[in-house]
Amino acid sequence: MALISRPISRPIARPRLHLQLLCRASSASRRYLTNNGFFKVSEEVRDAIHSKKPVVALETTIYTHGFPYPDNVALATFLESVVRVNGGIPATIGILDGVARIGMSPEELTRLTESAGHENTLKLSRRDLGYVCGLRLAGKQFNGGTTIAGTMLLAYLAGIKVFGTGGLGGVHRGAESSMDISADLTELGRTPVAVVSSGCKSFLDIPRTLEFLETEGVGVSTFADGRQGHVDFPAFWSRDSGVKSPTVINNEIEAAAIIHAQNSLQISSGLLFANPCPAESAIPKDAMDSIIEEAIRQADASGASGKDNTPFILSKIKELSGGKSIPANRALIESNVRRATIVARELAVLEAKQDQAQGRGYAYFTPDQSSTVSSLEATSITAPSSPPQTALSTAPASPVEIIVAGALAVDFSCDYTPLSSSTVPIDPQPHTSNPAVITQTLGGVAHNIAKAVHLIGFPVRLCSAIGNDLSGRAALSQLQAEGMLADGIKVLAPPSRTAQYVAVNNAHKELTLAMADMSILEASTSEIVEKAWLSSPTNAKPKCLIVDANWTTETLHTWLRYGKSIDALTVFEPVSTAKASRLFCTPSDSHPSAVYPNHLVDLSTPNFHELTALHDTAHRLDLFNLPAWFRTIDALGIPSTGLRIALSVTTSPELVDQGIPQQSIKLLPFIPTILTKLGPKGVLLTKLIKANDPALSSPDEAQYVLSRGMSGDSEVGGLYVRLFPPEKILGPGEVVSVNGIGDTFLGVLSAGLVRGKKVEKMVPLAQRAAVLSLKSQESVSPDLKTLRSEIGGL
Repeated sequence: MALISRPISRPIARPRLHLQLLCRASSASRRYLTNNGFFKVSEEVRDAIHSKKPVVALETTIYTHGFPYPDNVALATFLESVVRVNGGIPATIGILDGVARIGMSPEELTRLTESAGHENTLKLSRRDLGYVCGLRLAGKQFNGGTTIAGTMLLAYLAGIKVFGTGGLGGVHRGAESSMDISADLTELGRTPVAVVSSGCKSFLDIPRTLEFLETEGVGVSTFADGRQGHVDFPAFWSRDSGVKSPTVINNEIEAAAIIHAQNSLQISSGLLFANPCPAESAIPKDAMDSIIEEAIRQADASGASGKDNTPFILSKIKELSGGKSIPANRALIESNVRRATIVARELAVLEAKQDQAQGRGYAYFTPDQSSTVSSLEATSITAPSSPPQTALSTAPASPVEIIVAGALAVDFSCDYTPLSSSTVPIDPQPHTSNPAVITQTLGGVAHNIAKAVHLIGFPVRLCSAIGNDLSGRAALSQLQAEGMLADGIKVLAPPSRTAQYVAVNNAHKELTLAMADMSILEASTSEIVEKAWLSSPTNAKPKCLIVDANWTTETLHTWLRYGKSIDALTVFEPVSTAKASRLFCTPSDSHPSAVYPNHLVDLSTPNFHELTALHDTAHRLDLFNLPAWFRTIDALGIPSTGLRIALSVTTSPELVDQGIPQQSIKLLPFIPTILTKLGPKGVLLTKLIKANDPALSSPDEAQYVLSRGMSGDSEVGGLYVRLFPPEKILGPGEVVSVNGIGDTFLGVLSAGLVRGKKVEKMVPLAQRAAVLSLKSQESVSPDLKTLRSEIGGL
């Protein structure tokens, strides 16, 4: 299913809240549930909640009990992309192996959707959570899709305030005798989460459903969706139900204002925002009424009641509507998730205003969309003791060959050192002070890459942001102590905070708990990037620009376009599976994903999971159907019989079965050189070669040239695929730390490339450098200095 990004029709003025009101208001004070053996919030979602970014909860019953595999996994990834495209962080919620997951990785989502229809995959409401989680301790592991009620509860425990879904459960017809009332309604009455849905399914008793919600104290509003006057509460597939909505709102800003007021008043019930099915996909009320009456008649005749009633009726509605209910269902779910994301985004803006009024501001959101430049002012620091300046430094920067733009963080490692008399010698104790050895180091992907380049003996500029705080000054001091240039480090005025990562380890130095605050780069708009970094004069243009994925999609593309404008080698470091997708955007966006030879990225070094995330994102955004993509792939001259045998010989049958070389080949029109890091299996190089490349006529390289362009394309000469096995696999006890090995690899690789070395000549040396960091306590081994002479000698 193709992703269609619908723009908001026109800018809507946000309500201007009085300072007095903001200062008086305070959100409900409570401690949200922390990760434990039954409850796990993903790192991305946890970071987003902590940074007060817009997070949207998504249910999973629709995947486990609504759509078959693989349609369900396609829908799941699509809805997550709808959230991301509209500026939010998706938190898909479900149960895997008896553990409640709030935010799922692609691998976890695939596992859950694959289990649809299995005996141990259950439909889970509030009442079922203790059962499925508790039985894990007895050796019985269940998977499950959470209903609206179950999703609401888990979202609330994680601190998520907005939930986008399809249709709400309700009061069934004849409930006065059967007492068949959905737990969704009672959950709305006691759990303060805002739900965006298309009302409830029209075979339910809608008047009684609204009466029940009123009794439970649930605020119900319907989006007018451009309509004036009388507005009905929607009936799922139909925009009208014949029942007037209790209240009507015009847009997402009004919905966010209601949620903000409800939270500030500490009202403990939920809110329902009914979003009518998009007009182009909706089924008219009259037509739907007759279909439903017939479906109910057949259900009564078949004796389908209780939990079997709804599935039976839904199946009959699909049959009687000629399948029209399915596209309507998909359209309304997409519309609801998009609207929920915009509501969450507007709510975050209101909360940021309140925090700023109370002196607790967060950097992620700017208060007013009408502002052309963020209120955060970028400033430059040149020495640890220098106060932040009020304007950018205009002094000429030192000439460099490589620029690395991305994350610089202060890392704290807290190693628990129990007292000899301690009764619990391994793990630190919660809710009290613990003795520990605390070390502070500089980290962050971009910093590690830049440090590797510096140690190998190349001038490099790290471009990153810090806050005007103690951590920022400590970071700058350490950077200068390492002998690295500091003129690319900018200070963002309060309330921006220096990125920090805190790891709490047990007595065996195994991670017990980690906390990360990485919001500062995501607060940097394209305007700030242009003003703070790209307009700074330099004596010489760099030969290489490396950008990590800690920037937003907008600022990431700003950096990459700059790299292309100065004819630099552009390199993309994906950072994580969640952030890798930021490289791509839909062709209809203002900055479309460019295709070879107009690509934005020359080289990327993903690991296997990040490669899959890049591939899946391009697939979801329909980028593999672009005409320019087909032109590049056709120009490669891949034989009609395919490359499976050739790839198996050049790489390995195992890698081909996993689809790794195939995925990288499909991505080459966007990234013409891809080095996929495969851990102990080595590094897979996949690249486009130009028509005049010496490899096409070299006997030594012939085994790696798997296809040759026959179309006469001057840019595309063929396909080069080569697996570099590791020169050495470390044994037990030899690995000291895995942190920073990928960053070390990329830093050393890039240093060789700017000196004109071919990528295939540099990979073995970069692998050796990574091994040095594996054996070092530091993220980037100081022993990289020993490799300096080898770059010049290759």
